[in-house]
Parts: sequence; C-alpha cells; structure tokens
Amino acid sequence: MRVFYLILFAAITTALIIVLDTPLPAGTAKTPRLGYFLSPQKGFWQNAEAANTEFNGELKLDGLKGKAEVYFDDRLVPHVFAENDADAYFVQGYLHAKFRLWQMEFQTYAAAGRLSEIFGEKSNGTNFLKIDIYFRRLGMVYAAENSLKAMEADAQTKEALDSYTAGVNAYINTMNEGDYPLEYKLLDYKPEPWTNLKSALFLKYMSYDLTGGDDDFEMTNAKAVFTKTQFEKLFPYGQDSIQNIIPKGTHFAKPGIALKIPASGDSLYFNYKEGVKVPAKPVKPDPDNGSNNWAVSGSKTKSGKPILCSDPHLDLNLPSLWYEMQISVPGYNVYGVSFPGAPAIIIGFNDNCAWGVTNAERDVKDYYEIKFQDSTMQHYLYNFEWKKTDFRNEVIKIKGQPDRVEKIAMTLWGPVMYDKSYPDKMHNEKAYACHWTAHDGTDELKTFMLLDRAKNIDDYKNAIVTFSNPGQNFVFASKNGDIAIKEEGSFGAKWRRQGDFVMPGYDSSYAYTSIPDSENLILQNPARGFVSSANQYAYDTSYPYYIGGLSFEYFRPNIINRKLSGMQKITAEDMQQMQTDNYNLLAEMARPSLLKYINESLLNDDEKKYLDIFRSWNLRNDATEEGPTVFTPWWDSLKVCMYQDEFSVTQLPLPDILKTNSFNTTLLHALMKDSAYEFADDITTPQKETMRDVVTMAFKKIIPVLKDAEKRNALVWAKFKDSGVKHLLSIPALSRFHLFSGGGRGVINAYKKYNGPSWRMIVQLTDETEAYGLYPGGQSGNPGSKYYDTFIDKWVTGQYYRIQIFTKENMQRQKLAGSMTFLK
Repeated sequence: MRVFYLILFAAITTALIIVLDTPLPAGTAKTPRLGYFLSPQKGFWQNAEAANTEFNGELKLDGLKGKAEVYFDDRLVPHVFAENDADAYFVQGYLHAKFRLWQMEFQTYAAAGRLSEIFGEKSNGTNFLKIDIYFRRLGMVYAAENSLKAMEADAQTKEALDSYTAGVNAYINTMNEGDYPLEYKLLDYKPEPWTNLKSALFLKYMSYDLTGGDDDFEMTNAKAVFTKTQFEKLFPYGQDSIQNIIPKGTHFAKPGIALKIPASGDSLYFNYKEGVKVPAKPVKPDPDNGSNNWAVSGSKTKSGKPILCSDPHLDLNLPSLWYEMQISVPGYNVYGVSFPGAPAIIIGFNDNCAWGVTNAERDVKDYYEIKFQDSTMQHYLYNFEWKKTDFRNEVIKIKGQPDRVEKIAMTLWGPVMYDKSYPDKMHNEKAYACHWTAHDGTDELKTFMLLDRAKNIDDYKNAIVTFSNPGQNFVFASKNGDIAIKEEGSFGAKWRRQGDFVMPGYDSSYAYTSIPDSENLILQNPARGFVSSANQYAYDTSYPYYIGGLSFEYFRPNIINRKLSGMQKITAEDMQQMQTDNYNLLAEMARPSLLKYINESLLNDDEKKYLDIFRSWNLRNDATEEGPTVFTPWWDSLKVCMYQDEFSVTQLPLPDILKTNSFNTTLLHALMKDSAYEFADDITTPQKETMRDVVTMAFKKIIPVLKDAEKRNALVWAKFKDSGVKHLLSIPALSRFHLFSGGGRGVINAYKKYNGPSWRMIVQLTDETEAYGLYPGGQSGNPGSKYYDTFIDKWVTGQYYRIQIFTKENMQRQKLAGSMTFLK
C-alpha cells in the first residue's frame, strides 16, 4: 500500500509539473505557464515595486569610455551627465532598457513582422500572421536595412547607435528571469540582444505610423464610381479659406523640375473606368495622427522673448511612446522626450533654442501596377522591355507551427506588395508594387542629433535638411529672437493628381524625382509675429507641385492662427491655456447651416430637447458640456446620410466616409454654399431628397444614441467620449480607462478616444529658460511601479510640470528618487 501511495503521489506531482509548465487554453488565447508566472522567485510577484524604492547604484560596465552620472528627479526623470557623447548614448540605452525594455522590443517585433513568434497565428481574435505578412510585404525590414546602411555610413550616427545598443545590452545582461518585465512573463517569452537594426526598425515603425496618404486603391475605385465633376466635388484639392503653413500670396519661383503629364494619362490614368479590389489592411495608422506646433516672436510676448509650443498627436498607450530626460555633455545640454528604442532627444530644447514637429500628411507612398511575363514572376515589363526580378525570402516564424516563407518580388519601384498569392484568387490577381520614400536609405537620426546641439537658426536649417521620412513640419525658436517653420522631407515632384490613383508600373513616364530642398520653403521671422502648423496644406494651390492626400486638417490650424493673431503680451500660462483649449471651430461654422436646414416641425418633444442643447451650447468640447455629445454623432450621421447611398453602389473599397478628414470640409462647404447639393438626394429612393431632408433625417437617426447616453448618465461629453490610455496589449488592468476629459476631433486639444496630445511642451526662451511639459503616462513601464502612470491625472486636467535643464550641482540639491554612477 505504501508503494501504491508513493506511485500515486509521484504521478500527481509529475502531472502538476507538466500542467504548471504548460500554457492552458483560455478562450481564444492561452495562459502563461502558471508555474513560472506564479513562482515567488521568478514570477509576476517580482515586478511589484515598493513605493519608497530608490534607484541608486554604482555600475562598472564594459563599453564606457569614462564616467557618467545620473540623477533621477522626484518624477523619475533622469538627468544624465557624461564626459562624452558615446557614454551619454550608452547610458540612454541602459535607462531605456531598465525602464522600458518590453515596450521598445515589442514595437520592433511589430515593425519586423514578428508578432507570430510571440502569439502564434491567432490569439484573442487577432490574426497576427496576417499582420506579420502585411509588414513583411510592405517592406519594413527592407526599409530598415537600407536606412541602417545609411546611418552606419555616417561616423557620428554609427557611434551613437553602437553606444546605445551597447547600453541596452549591458542592462539585458544583468537580468535574470525574475527581472523580466511583466509582459514577458504574461506572454511567456524572453528578451533577445538589442541590435542597431532594431533601432532602425523602430524608426521605420514611426515612419509607417506617420506616413500620410495611403488611399491609392480607394481613390482609384472612386474614379470608377463618380464622374470627374463629382469626384472633384468630393475630393477637392486645397481649400480657399484654409490657413496654410506658408501664407497665401507667397511668390513661388519657377519650379526646378518641369512637370509633364504622360501622353498615356487619359487612357491609362485619368480613365474613370476600372475599379481595383484589394484586401482590407489588417493594420492602418490612425488617420488622426497629427499634431500642433507654433512659435511666437518676442514682439507678441510679455517677456519680449520667443515662446515655442509643441504637442504631437499620436495613439496614447501605456507604456508611453515617450521617455523624458536630460542629457548633458561637454558642448551642449538638452532636455525633452526621447523614443525608447533610439538615441537622442526628439522634441525638446537646449541652452539656446527649442524645436517641435508636426506631421506633414503628404502622400509619400504610391502603388504601381506590375505586369509579369508569366506566373513565375521572373521578369516584369518596363518601357517595353522585360527586366529581371529580384526576390526576398521573408521567413516568418510562427509559435507552435512551421515557418512561413513569403517570397516577395522586388522591382525598381519597390517590393511587390500584392500579387496572385496576396490577396487570394477571389480578387483580381494583378500585382502592385509599393513605392515608399521610407524604403530609401536615409539617416533621420542625424537630424535630431544635430538639433540637440543647435545653437542658432543656421544650425536648425543644417539639421533639418538631413531629414527625409516621414515628412514633418519643424518649428524653431531661439534665444536670439528667431522663429521659423519649414516642412521638411523627401517629397515627390508630382503633377496634379499624380499618386492619387494606382499608376502603370510598366511606363517610366509615371516616375517622379524629389522636389529640390530649396523649394521646400521656410517661413522665418514673419511680420505677423508667429509661425504655426497643425497638419494642414503647407502651401496653397499655386505651389508648382501637387500635394496629394486626404488627411489634411482644416479646423485646428484656422483656430490656432485666429487665436495667435489676436493675442499680445503672451505668457507661458497663456500658451498652456491655448494648448489645452477645447473650442470647436467646425461646430461654429456648421451650426448656422444645421439650424437653417433642420425641419423642426417634424421633431417630437425629446428631439427638440436635444436640439435645444445643441442650439444653446457654448461651442466648447469641455468635459462637462452636453453640446458636443449632440453635435459629434449628428455630424457623423450627416456624412453617412449624405454620401453612403452613392458609396454603396460598389463593393470595392472607397475612402472611409467617417475617418477621412477631407469629408469634413467637403460637407461643411456644401452646407454653407450649395443648397442644391447633388449628394443630398438619396439615389436609392424614387423621390428627390433635399438638404433639409437629409439634415433632419441625420438628426433623427442619432436620437436613440442620445437617449441611451442620457439613460446611462453619460450625456456629458467626457462620459460620452469615454477616453482612456490603453496598454499596448489592450489589457484593461494595465490601462487607464474612463478618463473624465474634454477635447476631440478638430479642436486644439485633440484628445479623442485613445489618440491625442502625446507630449505637451511650452518653452519660453528667456535668458533663463522657462519651460513646461508632460505626457499622459509615466517614466516606468512597470505596472507594479508608482511611476507607471504618474502623469495621467495631471495631463487630463490640463496641468503642466515645470521642466528645466539642471547643472550637476543643482541636481544634487534637488529632491531625488535616486542616483547612479556609471564607470568603465
């Protein structure tokens, strides 16, 4: 009997060991290995961080050239003092890894098309293999490899990357399993050594996220549905009343590149005949990724010195995209935010000047139809000749399954993203190559390294001229009084509508070269006393080259310029209030027309109650207002009621009515100027609808939504909008949901559901710099740390931290969360 129990207990123990070391099914996903995850020595318990934890230590590490010291202020912001640039970047890499390792590596897995290695083919309803295939075929790894060659060809950039990578790996090498960030334990994998290629991949991921137009297929289909006249009404180029970055009336010199529409343009391009069916993209950047920035000269400020403001609008995640820090070395001191995954400060200020960026929204990604000689794709047609195809074999490792190999044809235009194998035979089986400026070998890191060291406007100009992709508007201000803005990047010299549609890749006359940088104009010290950008067109339509895209913003730039034009004796506090302002210009412009056209005689008492809320609204998207809760769904409903009938005549994908920025201005101008607007008629009904009919119908359709909101006590804007900051894995316990906040689409404080101002910064360039800033997150990526989401509550209420460049001696007198010394 004793032997029986011994065998029984041994069997139970063996079974427990197997069970606890095996991921178990949990819905459409699996648990981590519970034995490891729950282990007191290695599991998630080790990620709990005491509230009074101090970050102290003396480290002797290979790879350093001298001594470096780090002082963490009471918000855990590191102030790094190093004897040389290489050691500063080494320490930056070490700190990024110490506080953000999982985040920075996970984002490079996404960029490289490697998520299937972590999750398997599918998990929690997400097809990770589709996402990986998409990024591989888009050419993300190919692009990163090309840029890495360019970056490593520059001695200064290479030293920065090598030092940064060495610092990341120095931290990784100190870790044991218990030290792994929580997400590694949840997903049951471990970190791998960092490489310079990973930094290049991260930078390309940002290029992807900020690339403007990618609607070539949708626009090609649209010209198969609409007449040319209708098409121009729906997708106009430029807007008469928009405030461009370079003001209207600017004289443009004769273009350096002569533009000529190909002889085959009418038959092959402007044909308005054939639609193209392609698969829905498994991932797509948020069309609201944008930003605000501006600088005012001393002539408009109380101090007599310039003030610069910057707030990039991006997806809001935990851990945050940004990591705040100061870097001080002989020759310069710089403070701002950095990207965990790459060296340098990206947006910030130094002892002499400040800078910020907004997205240019320019179309820098085009598609060309490729004609292969046969099904082997060994040769493709180009200018009546068959050119030999190159191939890339992209190996995708899939957790629990055999590897998948994507054989991607490479042409002179770029990788063939779509062919008969992607999408499948339900589609037209044509091949399309992606021509994207991010595929070029460029060194964007150089730009920010030079800006970190800039002392004057000439240094600023020399820095940004090195920037290629994605196109950005660089705003600048300096202590000697200069302000400036320039849209910088590699932009195609295109004729009107070039790149809006898929182009024939077998005809070289559809190729284009880059606009000379001398024709990317700078606005410097204008008489009006300010420069600004908010994702609008950089130039009016008299600019000699076509500026394509559907994402350009209208309302934020106009309200920013209106406010700045009317302000004098501006202070940093004034700029804080403006940067968090919730005034809704779209609603201001649309309300008279909406009230004019709605047929109140058809409304019942409940409907009239909601209309009265809208009528008496103060036009501010403040958290406690009810007006935006009525206006926002009404406006979206109106877009659908106005255009959906025409868009429904085809099953081919078309530009998204709700997500495409240009539809807001198109519809607004129709309401204000065209009472007989042809799209008001519903082509699916026998009668002819009018503007009055469609405005009233759109309002009635939202009443159930408003009643439900009122029933849930969610009629105030903050509760209706229900914003948050999501963990990168969308895990509720690791996210901050239901934040009581204002903001919204088209207002300066562009905080929507999970997208908004990712870093607010205001810098007054007085003799002693006066600066303020914060982002919606925290310095630590560890959910078990009090520093994980420290800044969110203050960010939501529009408050700021004072930020400043300290000397080492000053830091030693501050309240510190710890200090570290790095020795070779």
